[in-house]
Parts: sequence; structure tokens; C-alpha cells
Amino acid sequence: MDRVSAFDEPLKKLLGGATAKVMAEHLDLHTVGDLLHHYPRRYEERGRLTALTDLPLDEHVTVVAQVADARIMMFNNGRGKRLEVTLTDGSGRLQLVFFGHGVHKPHKELLPGRRAMFAGKASVFNRKMQLAHPTYQLLDARDDDDPAEVTQAVDAFAGQLLPIYPACKQLDSWRIAKAVDTVLPSAQEAVDPLPPALREGRGFVPLPEALLRIHRPQTKADIAAARDRLRWDEAFVLQVALARRRYADTQLPAVARGPVQDGLLDAFDATLPFTLTDGQRKVTEEIFGALATEHPMHRLLQGEVGSGKTLVALRAMLRVVDAGGQAAMLAPTEVLAQQHHRSITEMMGELAEGGMLGGSDSGTKVVLLTGSMGTAARRQALLDLVTGEAGIVIGTHALIEDKVQFHDLGLVVVDEQHRFGVEQRDALRSKGKQPPHLLVMTATPIPRTVAMTVFGDLETSVLDQLPAGRSPIASHVVPAKDKPHFLSRAWERVREEVENGHQAYVVCPRIGDDAEETGKKGKKAAPEDDAEKRPPLAVLDIAEQLAKGPLTGLRVEVLHGRMAPDDKDDVMRRFAAGQVDVLVATTVIEVGVNVPNATAMVIMDADRFGVSQLHQLRGRVGRGSAPGLCLLVSEAHEASPARARLSAVAATLDGFELSRIDLEQRREGDVLGQAQSGVRSSLRVLSVIDDEEVIAAAREEAVRVVADDPGLDGLPELRTALDALLDKDREEYLDKG
Repeated sequence: MDRVSAFDEPLKKLLGGATAKVMAEHLDLHTVGDLLHHYPRRYEERGRLTALTDLPLDEHVTVVAQVADARIMMFNNGRGKRLEVTLTDGSGRLQLVFFGHGVHKPHKELLPGRRAMFAGKASVFNRKMQLAHPTYQLLDARDDDDPAEVTQAVDAFAGQLLPIYPACKQLDSWRIAKAVDTVLPSAQEAVDPLPPALREGRGFVPLPEALLRIHRPQTKADIAAARDRLRWDEAFVLQVALARRRYADTQLPAVARGPVQDGLLDAFDATLPFTLTDGQRKVTEEIFGALATEHPMHRLLQGEVGSGKTLVALRAMLRVVDAGGQAAMLAPTEVLAQQHHRSITEMMGELAEGGMLGGSDSGTKVVLLTGSMGTAARRQALLDLVTGEAGIVIGTHALIEDKVQFHDLGLVVVDEQHRFGVEQRDALRSKGKQPPHLLVMTATPIPRTVAMTVFGDLETSVLDQLPAGRSPIASHVVPAKDKPHFLSRAWERVREEVENGHQAYVVCPRIGDDAEETGKKGKKAAPEDDAEKRPPLAVLDIAEQLAKGPLTGLRVEVLHGRMAPDDKDDVMRRFAAGQVDVLVATTVIEVGVNVPNATAMVIMDADRFGVSQLHQLRGRVGRGSAPGLCLLVSEAHEASPARARLSAVAATLDGFELSRIDLEQRREGDVLGQAQSGVRSSLRVLSVIDDEEVIAAAREEAVRVVADDPGLDGLPELRTALDALLDKDREEYLDKG
């Protein structure tokens, strides 16, 4: 236990209260182990020895020179202090400058005639080359006597790799480096999580050595070896955690939901006016195979916007109903729950009216359950669930409440997994007599590496084929600030679409009402022409401007999350029925809304949205036979990263490519659910974007290790590493899928 406790030692015991407090508050570093795993983000090379006459501008240089003179200069009416030192090496002269408290030590040491090595970044000030706050090392008289020793010292100094740490305003990288020096001896006590045979077989350095090399490398090869080892550790320990979850799931009992001849599913398939795509057939077979097993299915169904995920999920639900169970679909918003209920009952027709007058004998009830329903309708829905009358229920988080009881919950379908907290998903799954099967759907394409990490305890099915009849979507960036006439043309295009019998969406980042504005601590709005500082454009403002201006005469209505549920439903129904020409909305329309006649979308302040979100929004148009048009309006500067992001969205309809771009720009965050548990990212060296081979290999090894020893009884060091990675919150995050 002593070996573990060295890493658990609080930093304030070793570094002093003030430094430890800053590290805790601003860098989330609390223990020796936290600091040892706070790796340098890059390394600075001081550079080869350079003559003063040959200094390259804006590069890190090392020089050996003699101090010609040094003087303290006062400025700012005597409140500021600056030390200026002039160097010479016989070929030229160079000025050094030190400011503030940093002047005292060099003022004592850099006396005229002293010789030293200096390292820093060469810059120009007042047309003179200078080094500001350089690092230096004095060469005393004995070094001067032995040229070989001087050369050796210079080479060691100039070639040294200086670690640059992720820092904060309150704590510079060099102070973090000093703190690391203090705790570095504890690296020898690191508990190595890798089984010895695996470590030796892959030629990795031991963990204590990897920690020493990454913090204080002698060569670039040291850095590479350390990173290889630490990258593998992160991938492997995470994959072991996920493999144990998958193994534990296979030990749980579940009711197998096998095929039933001439049941509800067969009756439904007979009414379909189209044939399933090859992708839908393949994915359905994967799901049906998993439903027929006696342990719970845990499957992620990912597919492009409009690839037909809802149909696949519905057929899975009908399979479960045929086998005597019930299915629940959990949607993130009331608008989406109502939309799913409407589209599923329309697809099923009389099969959704089981036990009702005019309903099919082989049908079932499909009920909706949301928080805003009236008492009578809610009571009836709850009764239908507990008696088993309703085979399918579609709802929001209202499904999770204690009052909701099922007759025999066999399948939970979660739509847009990322919108739900862990506890919400788990509460619904706990309503089955035995663990129900779980199908998670997302329209956000996920690169394979992310699927292996973020959703590593779920088997993955991918729908990458769009159904026949879906139309292409043309996307363009509209630079509203640089070219205002482009925005005018955008509204003309909307009018043209409406005149051709179609409809359009206008999406804004904000609702825009008094309650929202006063919530911002009464801050005065920044100038309107400053896209970075002004508030995001709002639905209520834009709708009014359009109705009175460029879209006057068209039927313009609004939709946002603060409207009463009945009003939202009414607007969506009328829009779907073609009674509204232009719907000005927030991202409430992002998922699930299906209006084939809507062909155009204008996204205002598009740079305020993420890449995946823009792709989701764009998927609301082009859902019918007419081509879609998506216009991304932005005031961001042409050379800005925001504009580059929008150009990437406009350039491709490939959601997997866009999700990769999105990840590269946002980086990975915490693959164990930073938003879920509020903890710092567990990944420091591993990149889920770039390290696909490492992740895949680690997954294979993890599966093998867990199959041989599910409890890791023979690998206590690996168990210790898992405990460190999986604090209680993260364990629950994995546990609840």
C-alpha cells in the first residue's frame, strides 16, 4: 500500500500551500500522482551555438558571450525597473533585457567581464536584436582554462530539451517544472498496470522510466519511448474497463425476444410502400440476432440524418411486442417525442390502434407520455402501460418517474443518447423485471476510434446508406459582414423556394426575450457590428424583421423551447401541413423533425454552432424529392477558424468526415464523460482521433486479459490503475452505458 500512497500524497505537503492551492483551483491537480500525469505539451530546444552576427529572428538560440556592460533603467516615473545587459562575442553585440522582479538575480551575477551561455528567442526592439528574459548559465574561470570542458558544458546546455507544461495565468510553465522536480523521485514508486508479459512482448519501457523520460528527456528518442508507453497505458486501462463492462453484461439474464410468425412485424412489413435498403436489412439482422439472446443487447445504432434509423428501431420494437414484451422510446424533447409518436402511428396505421374501434386485431396501442399531458390522458397512458395494453410507449423524461410501471419492459430505445444524463437512461432500464435490451440511436456520426472508446461497451451498427428518393443538399457560406448583398440574395432564394410550393427554416442560436436579456447581469450589449461581442441573433427579433422586411407577405411563424407544449405542437402540425411558409426556430428542430416539403434552411450566426450540430440541422431539408439548400450565414472574418469550420461543412455531406473535423477542433474532452462526472479528462497522451491502431490493439489485448481473468485477481496492479481511472462517477458512467 505504501507504493500507492506516494502518488496519493497531497501536493500541499510537498509544494507549500500557495502553489498547491493554485494547482488545485486552476489546473485541477491535487496529488503527487496528478502532477506526475500532468505531462509537457511540447519541448523547447535551446538550439545550436550561434554567433551574435548570425542570430535568426524569432527562433530559439543559444550563444556564449561576455558581458560588456549592465545597467538598471527606471521607467513609469520610477515605478518600473528594467535591466539592460550588452553582450559581445568578438563578432558582434547583443542586448539582453530583464523586467520587474526578474532583474535582481541577473543584476548580481551578470557583471562586466563575466562569461556565460544564454538561451532565448531572438527578437527586434528599437531596430536592435535582443533576448528578453533569457535563461543563462555562468561559465566560471576554471571552465575558461579547459576549452574541452567549456565545449562539453555548452553542448549539454544548448542541446537540452526544456519541457513546456500546460499552464495558467497564475502559474507559469517554469514554476510547474520546478514543482515536478520536487515530486519526480516518487515516479520510482509508480504501480505498473501492464501485465509483465504484455509489456515485454511489446517492448515498452517500465512505467517509472516512462514518467522520468517524459518529464526530463535527454533526447527526442526518450520522449517518443515515453509517449508510446503512456499512450498504450491510457488505451489499455480504458479498454479493460470497457471489456469488463461487456463481460458483466453477458452474465446478466434477459428475456430472449425471438421471431413470431404472422405477427405484428409481418403485418407491418406487408404495409410498407417501399423496400428496405441493404443497410437497413443488415442492421436489422444484427439487432434481431441480439434480441434473440438471453443476455441484454447493448447496441449503438448510428446513421446519417435521414438514413432510416426510426424505421429500424420501430421494427425492433415490433419484434419485442410480438414476443410478449413492451418497448419504450426515450426522446430528449417534447417536440421530438410528439414527432416520433406521430410518424410511428402514421407508419403503423391501424396496427397502432390495437384494442380500439377500427383497429387491427393483430395491432397494439402506441401511447405518448410527456410531462405536459392532461391528467386524464396521462392516467390512461399509465394504465395502458401497467396492463400491457400499450406495446409501445414514446415519451420524454416523464417515462422515468416512479409512477410509471410496465407490464413487461423488453426493449429501451434511446434517441440522441448525448442529450440524456446517465441517471435518466438507467432509471428507465431499471423498470424491467429483468434487464431490458437497449438500443441507443444517434444521428451524429462517430468515427470508429471514438465508438471504440466513448461507446466501447456497446456493440455498434452503422447505417451509412440513404434511402432511395432522398435529394442532395447544396450548402453555401453567406459572409453577411463582408458581402451584405449575399444575405439579401439568401432571402430572395427563400422567397423563390416558397413561390415554387416549398417551405423553409430559419435557425437562430437564441430565443430572445426580456427574461433572457435580464438574466445576463444587466451587462450592456456590445456594438451590433461586432459579431464576436454582440449577443447571438434571436428567433423573436429575426422573425419580426423578416415578416416586415425581405419575407413580407409570407406566412412566417416561430418555434422555440419556451413555448407552451400545445403551441409548439400546433405550429409543427401546421408547418407539416404546409400552412406555414417559413419557420423561424431554435435548434429545437435539430433532430427528428421530418417535413419533406421543406427545401431551404438559413442558419443565422452559423459560426456559433458546432460542426456536428450544423450537419444535423442541415439534415432537416432535402428529405423529399426536391433538392435541398442550406445557407450558413456568418459575420466571422474570412481568415478565422470559425469560417474554416463553416467552409468544411459546406464542402461535404459526409457526416463521418465532419465528425472527425469537429473532434480535431474541439479535441476529445473526456471520453469517460467529462460532462457526466465533472472530472478532468482522463486522456493526456492518447488521441482518439489519431491513435486508431493503438486503440484497436489495446482493445484486443483487453478482451484477452478479461476473458482469462474477469476479476483481475491475478493482476492487482492493473486493478489499482482501474480504480484510479474509474472513480465512482466514471464507474457509474460506464456502468449505465
